[in-house]
Amino acid sequence: MGRFIFIIVSIIILVLGGIVFYKFYFVFGKGVKAGELNYFVEKGYIFKTYEGKLIQSGYKGRAAGTIQSNEFQFSVADERIAQQLMMASGKTVELHYKEYLGALPWRGYSPFIVDSVISVREPISRDLP
Repeated sequence: MGRFIFIIVSIIILVLGGIVFYKFYFVFGKGVKAGELNYFVEKGYIFKTYEGKLIQSGYKGRAAGTIQSNEFQFSVADERIAQQLMMASGKTVELHYKEYLGALPWRGYSPFIVDSVISVREPISRDLP
């Protein structure tokens, strides 16, 4: 009977471990987003994480006749990348990110984790002549 309970408990632990891995550590997707860096901050009570928002070019509304900007909220886990983005506020940036199915408190509030900065440029001026 003890061996049966040991096997059942082992299977349950392996299944739970697999679910946790899939939810929080499996990279669901990778991609690149570009836009103007709206803000980038370090925040948190126990786990200090870096959070940012990118405003992407183009406007679309969810309902007819409305305008809404496209925003990309992300987190950064690497201190070096965070320092690069701290100096790029208001500039046009291209960011490479990984998407996870869930967020971890020490990794950030967002399931989108930026892992590299591709480019940083001054924003294009849209002044009319």
